[in-house]
Amino acid sequence: MKARLPFVLAALLAAQVSSAQFNIGAKGGVNLTKIEGRSFQEGFQTGYHLGAFMEIGLGKKWHLQPELLFNQVQGRYDTAFRQVYQNAFSDARSGNVKLNYLSIPILLNYHVGKALSLQAGPQFGVLINKDKNLLQNGSEAFKGGDLSLLGGAQIHLSKLRFTGRYGVGLNNLNDITTKDKWKSQTIQLSVGFAL
Repeated sequence: MKARLPFVLAALLAAQVSSAQFNIGAKGGVNLTKIEGRSFQEGFQTGYHLGAFMEIGLGKKWHLQPELLFNQVQGRYDTAFRQVYQNAFSDARSGNVKLNYLSIPILLNYHVGKALSLQAGPQFGVLINKDKNLLQNGSEAFKGGDLSLLGGAQIHLSKLRFTGRYGVGLNNLNDITTKDKWKSQTIQLSVGFAL
């Protein structure tokens, strides 16, 4: 009987997934981001995100929503620190820092009503180096990555999804020195379409 238990559990899980609501879709929108730290100026900078999402039903009120996004995070560093870090950033003359991430949010949605759901969950980001391929970037996820916590809301209007989220970076983005700690903050507004 114990030998059959994994097969029975797998069959029950497969039956649940096959009967669950399942959607895929595309999304895009604007990021308002800032990098907090002694070296950076206050204020949000504008970026963007593009990607895809899935909605997996876990009952009447709950959905799991994994996503795959290209995310642009921007900040503006302070002129006092420009001399120290000018060789570290490609756009050093303007004082802007642009970081491109392949982000994987995994959100749990709770449906408050028919058209509104609340979202929360982690987001894993891999810093994308243009000189490397996707596998090489992925292998450096732990030293070139960002872990964030997201919270927000999503409005469902038929196949359209309107989302607003706030994200807080949990780890230090500074790989140059241990003196300054840099953390990201993001306000993300997006429109998606379920296929």
